[in-house]
Amino acid sequence: MEHRTPDQGPGRLPAGAGGGSAPRDLAMGAAPVDTGATPPSRPPSPGSGRSDSVGAPPEDLPAEDLPPPDRGSACRDPAVERPAEGARDEAERAPGTPTDRLRYLEAATRRIARGIDLDATLRELCRAVIPTFADAILVHLRDPLPTGDSPPDGPLSLRLHSIAQGPEESVTAAPPGAAGFVQLTATGRFAELLLAGRPVFGDAPEIAPAVGELLEPVASMPTTPSPGRRLIIAPMYGRHHLIGTVALLRGADRLAFTEDDLLVASQLATHTAFGVDKVILDGQEASLADALQLTMLPSSLPETTGVRLASRYLPAAETSQVGGDWYDAIPLPGNRVALVVGDVMGHSMTSAAIMGQLRTTVQTLAGLDLPPEEVLHHLDEQAQRLGSDHMATCLYAVYDPISQRLLVADAGHPPPVLLHPDGVGELLQIPPGAPIGVGGVPFESVEMPAPTGATLLLYTDGLVESRSRDVRTGVELLRTRLQAAASVVASPPLEMLCDAVLTILDQGTRDDDVALLAARFDGFPPRNVAYWYLNPEPQTAGRARQLTRRALHRWGLDPMLDTTELLVSEVVTNAVRYASRPIALRLMRTDVLRCEVGDDSPQVPRMRRAQAGDEGGRGLFLVDRLAQRWGATRLSTGKVVWFEQPIPEEHRPEERDAP
Repeated sequence: MEHRTPDQGPGRLPAGAGGGSAPRDLAMGAAPVDTGATPPSRPPSPGSGRSDSVGAPPEDLPAEDLPPPDRGSACRDPAVERPAEGARDEAERAPGTPTDRLRYLEAATRRIARGIDLDATLRELCRAVIPTFADAILVHLRDPLPTGDSPPDGPLSLRLHSIAQGPEESVTAAPPGAAGFVQLTATGRFAELLLAGRPVFGDAPEIAPAVGELLEPVASMPTTPSPGRRLIIAPMYGRHHLIGTVALLRGADRLAFTEDDLLVASQLATHTAFGVDKVILDGQEASLADALQLTMLPSSLPETTGVRLASRYLPAAETSQVGGDWYDAIPLPGNRVALVVGDVMGHSMTSAAIMGQLRTTVQTLAGLDLPPEEVLHHLDEQAQRLGSDHMATCLYAVYDPISQRLLVADAGHPPPVLLHPDGVGELLQIPPGAPIGVGGVPFESVEMPAPTGATLLLYTDGLVESRSRDVRTGVELLRTRLQAAASVVASPPLEMLCDAVLTILDQGTRDDDVALLAARFDGFPPRNVAYWYLNPEPQTAGRARQLTRRALHRWGLDPMLDTTELLVSEVVTNAVRYASRPIALRLMRTDVLRCEVGDDSPQVPRMRRAQAGDEGGRGLFLVDRLAQRWGATRLSTGKVVWFEQPIPEEHRPEERDAP
């Protein structure tokens, strides 16, 4: 057995070797010496079975060969960090025997795999390498980083990302911004070696110019002869492309790298490349999921009479995957509006896609004017058809500004908060149904008053729940914050109220996205509504004209009498033709005059061009020509045909206050 002094560990030269004391600076600066050694081909991955490769180590090997996380130096760009006291002792255990290298490589790859993003992955590489395997490390990444399967276009360009030093004062810090970019021609020998995935020593022939550029950040220090085999440059080759390079240097007081060390360096670079590759793929998926989710959220909220709306959406932190939160506001017949908020369980692109499907389903069901409990029932059935592993919470509310009532149903979602006009916040007691997707559980609607001036707040659990507090505590904090905002400004503007609500979020990293929908109830004055039920008889059209004339005269809209009577008569005549139950006629005055005619027939009328000899078929043609807008909506109990006409500005009712 070779005898060693206490200060002479594996990979170290004895003091005074070579005829004098060992210099402490890295050997670099001169042209490389051609040793005639042929760089090995790209090494096999661990466990390949080759006798000359670094095989997969056995299970349960300890990781104490690596310095603990608080030792060594962490990568940073571009400054250099000094190691903790005692790092030299860690360096004494540099892998020398095959068993040492296996144990070291096992622990190092585990450490590298802990990185959750690009910086963390490269930082763990630096901590794994220094001081156990090398005294300094420089990491260059390809610029731009390659994505996808197609080969990158243009020349091979590398940019310095990280530089770190070992326990000896042998590497000086690179000035900020210095030597940050290295351009390599695609035909150069060095680029060919990197693209082939082959690690090289510093004395490999024909690479001197490229080596000088790569090591320029530390080239200002005093130089000694060629780095030779005290330098290894290993390519970080991912699944499809070269991602960057790792340059490892040893000081002159350590043994030079060996062929076995070349394989270890290649394995470290390859595992790091796979980690960076995964980070890139995760980033692409997160970006696509974010884009997918944002396109599925409403681009704007509808402007409906009797209610004002505001919303917020905050994605989760960058380290978290995208969620499935959504909100919506859907206009319904009779100036009503459906308010919806939901949250698909899970965080992935699948969650965002399921969210889009459920939101589309809700919009379709809302268009049928179903009660809230029926909407949730059919939404639950749709979720089960999408798969048993897809569940979501949802709250569906319908606000009627004319009756000033609110109808709400809940499917496992946090309860809404109602801020009353006097500034008191109330947590609405809604029967909590099972989440969407469970199946076989009935849902229940609750009807309650919606006073004018009150504000309803719908939200997802990301607003009230975090690692530091539960949902109950968060909901109470939300209610308190709403009351505090109302105490400062009576009936606070919705935008300001949403901003105040978001202040309850934890200042740290959010694990979940947040959706928020606020609705201010303005109501609809009864004096601006006229409502009748008419039997489907031949004389009903004439009766409808009389009632319309009376209402418009009361509102001072005599200039609109002739046109409105004609349009009402045509629509009512069409309803009488198909209805078997009383017809509903409603007139509403806002900045437009809106007429709605409802009947129990599900057949929606379609405009057609009548021929010269046809007796009918011209009613909807007249409506289309004379009305500003018109439409027909199929309901669960029949249909509603409506049209709107602009009211002259001098005859409009007093407008509501601006939000």
